Amino acid sequence: MYTEEDLLPLSGLQHLTFCERRWALIHLEQQWEDNLFTAEGELLHEKAHSAEVESRPEVLVRRTLPLHSFRLGLSGQADVVEFQPCAPEQPGIVMPRRRGLWRPYPIEYKRSRDRGGSAYRVQLCAQALCLEEMLEIPVECGAVFDGRAHRRVEVTFDTALRGQVEQAAARMHAIQQSRKTPPPVYEKKKCEACSMRPVCLPTVAGPASATRYLNRAVGANLRQSAAETTDGTEEANP
Repeated sequence: MYTEEDLLPLSGLQHLTFCERRWALIHLEQQWEDNLFTAEGELLHEKAHSAEVESRPEVLVRRTLPLHSFRLGLSGQADVVEFQPCAPEQPGIVMPRRRGLWRPYPIEYKRSRDRGGSAYRVQLCAQALCLEEMLEIPVECGAVFDGRAHRRVEVTFDTALRGQVEQAAARMHAIQQSRKTPPPVYEKKKCEACSMRPVCLPTVAGPASATRYLNRAVGANLRQSAAETTDGTEEANP
C-alpha cells in the first residue's frame, strides 16, 4: 500500500503505456510540448468538464470526479462517471435523493480512437480500479468517448486489462524512484505523431541521425560566425 505522498498522477498511465520515455520526459524532467492533437484533446476535455453534476431520470452524471487508489499508488480524476440504476441483486451504492442502488460507469474523453494501442483502455481501467477501491463495489465496464466519431467505445475491464494496469502502475513507480529517463526506442508510427518529438530528438532517431544533427548544428554556427566576422571587417574598412 502507498501513502498519500507516494501517489502519482493517474493520467500518466496513458503516457507510460504509449512510451515510457515520454512519461519520464513529462513527469521526471518536467518537459511538455503541445501539437495539434494535444490541443484538440484539451478542448474536448474542457467540454467534458464544463459542469459538475447532471441529473436525468435514469442516470446521474458526475464530472471531474476525484479518484485515488492507495493499492496502486495513483490519484487523479475521471472525465465523467455515470451512475446507472442496477437490479436489487446486483452490487451498487445508495445515491442521495435516489431510490434503489446505482453502479458507476466511467467515461474517458479522447480526441480519437486509440487505434492499435491500449493506452486509453489502461487509463480508463485504472479509473475503474480506483472506483472499486473507493466505493467497495465491482466496476465491470466503462467507455472511451471518441471525439472525432462522436460515439462511445465500450471497454470491458477483464483480467488481462486489469493486470496491464497493475504492471503499468508498478513500472511508473519504479521509474519515479530511479529518477532515470529510459533510453529512446524509435517507432516510426508513434514517434512521428508524438508531441514530445522535439525534446526527445535527436536521440530518438539513433546515433547516426544524432551525428548528422550535431554536424548540421555546428556547421550552422560556423557559418553564422563567419558571416558576423565578415560584416565586422567590412564595417571597419569602409
